[in-house]
Amino acid sequence: MSRTTAIDKLISASWIIPIVPANTVLPECAVAIDNGKIVDLCTQREATLKYAPREHIELPGKLLMPGLINSHSHSAMTLLRGYADDLPLKRWLEEAIWPAERRLVSDEFVAIGTRLALAEMISSGTTSFADMYFFPEATARESASAGLRALLAAPIFDGAGSWGQDADDYIHKTLKLRDNYKSHSLVEIAFGPHAPYSCSDTTIQKVATFAQELDMAVMIHLHETELEIAQSVAASGKRPIERVAQLGLLGPRTLCVHMTSASDEELETLQKNGSHIVHCPSSNLKLASGIAPVARYQSAGVNVAIGTDGAASNNSLDLFAELRLTALLGKAAAADAAAIDCHRALRMATLDGARALGWEHKTGSLEVGKEADLIAIDLSSPAQQPLYNPASQLVYTAVGSCVSHSWVAGQCLLRDGQLITINQRQLQREVAEKWQPLIAAFEQD
Repeated sequence: MSRTTAIDKLISASWIIPIVPANTVLPECAVAIDNGKIVDLCTQREATLKYAPREHIELPGKLLMPGLINSHSHSAMTLLRGYADDLPLKRWLEEAIWPAERRLVSDEFVAIGTRLALAEMISSGTTSFADMYFFPEATARESASAGLRALLAAPIFDGAGSWGQDADDYIHKTLKLRDNYKSHSLVEIAFGPHAPYSCSDTTIQKVATFAQELDMAVMIHLHETELEIAQSVAASGKRPIERVAQLGLLGPRTLCVHMTSASDEELETLQKNGSHIVHCPSSNLKLASGIAPVARYQSAGVNVAIGTDGAASNNSLDLFAELRLTALLGKAAAADAAAIDCHRALRMATLDGARALGWEHKTGSLEVGKEADLIAIDLSSPAQQPLYNPASQLVYTAVGSCVSHSWVAGQCLLRDGQLITINQRQLQREVAEKWQPLIAAFEQD
């Protein structure tokens, strides 16, 4: 008589898309989880013979896949959702966002704005995110409490701002925060030099030196608009990528956010340095910043992940919506309907995102030994019928609202569409009663 192995959880579903192996959809299978890690993927019949789970979660009509990885966001800016719409990037920043931030942003603002963002991200399938915003210590507290995996790039500017007096002050605070979280299982601290136009050569060189010495990730807005590139050439005689490359900032832990355009030579520079591009299609379209030719970047050997950007310029944190737009824009930019297929788009939001954040060894795919970061999507509604190809359904019907369950390291964050680690009613009441009137009053000043 064979013996079954005791495990913490067994989750069975109608379909599983593990991401690895590529282009794979597994019917009627299960994921076995113990101590927060994946110990097996097998058929449901095999699972019942092999395992004695303390909890067996059966999800007929649902699909399991790795949790999505939002590789660029400004979480706390959910409180500025819809605040300054229909403006180009330069005016949006200088006339609306930066003045509002100078008046409004605080530890409390970031805490409640981040909590609102986390609630939205969990509910739409994100289990890991990379962020850049002021008071990252508040973002760290909230994300750790909610149970998401977070790479937090502390912002760095040359001038004074809400969180620091100058570049040295920002860098000092970043290093202190890193020390506080260097052993944390879910939170990692990174450097966030805002952009080449807001950081001097000296600042960029300092960040590059610290990042290399301490093996810290770097997130920077780069080649977001043609105006940014033209102004860089006028000021320094160099395009932004050339400048930051010469200053030593590019490396295998550098996330280059936006990259709406790049020459073949610049792509070669990124590829040789092992740097990553983070594509933010909705934000780039809304601010009329440009359309990144993603398939061309990938053909050049550059890893491309996907981000939502902040809710002030998107105005959503639903990464499934970004998946759909990534696939559609990728086809149009390449004039090739097969340029970004559904499986490639899913990989960009999972394993390619994990690679960009330096986490491919622990998340981004459902493989034995990896952390149990996974989500379930309900594909039983009329909008999902008939269902010929589950992967296609995930990408082209933007199913963020269909996410029913979420786990990070085996911990349940969402069950049957209900948040487990965030009090949604209390959160919405606080936003409606305090922050929305406060921000609206500032807008009228």
